[in-house]
Amino acid sequence: KNEVKTDVAVFAWDNTSHDFGKIKQGVPATHEFKFTNTGKSPLVITNVQASCGCTTPDWTKEPVMPGGQGFIKATYNAASPGAFSKTVTVTANIETGFVQLTIKGEVQVAQTGK
Repeated sequence: KNEVKTDVAVFAWDNTSHDFGKIKQGVPATHEFKFTNTGKSPLVITNVQASCGCTTPDWTKEPVMPGGQGFIKATYNAASPGAFSKTVTVTANIETGFVQLTIKGEVQVAQTGK
């Protein structure tokens, strides 16, 4: 029989992907993903892992109470020119165990001599 897990928290995201559009090379771009815990248990984020070293995550370290809000902040270093799409894997006490966020955009080559 299917038992509903009541001891898990639930992420309700404002959005799970963000497009920076065109950004300047060498100027880090940051996006903050906001969420609300719509579950019945405190939401605990145990790890946030970016798909590459070029993305630095920050996140709500303390448990997010039911109805409370938290964030995952992803900063892309914009070192390499060209299009990018990176994932940030958020591990937490939710039913699926983790959720993936995506940041993307296009780094414009820095203009020199102007």
